[in-house]
Amino acid sequence: MRYEFRIAGVVSDALAEAFPELDRVTAPEETLFLGTVIDEAHMYGLLNRFQSLGLRVLEMRRMPG
Repeated sequence: MRYEFRIAGVVSDALAEAFPELDRVTAPEETLFLGTVIDEAHMYGLLNRFQSLGLRVLEMRRMPG
């Protein structure tokens, strides 16, 4: 299943490297990470990585299709 994670602020290249399985799109005040989440364990792993790096998830949503 594909998901979108909306993160507060612009995520640096160095921090984005912690998410090689996700594509990154930057906007002026936020960063979007998009990609396939394999299972529930992968989802919690991603959320834990965001939190451990000090990144605030504003929204997480499943993409259609």
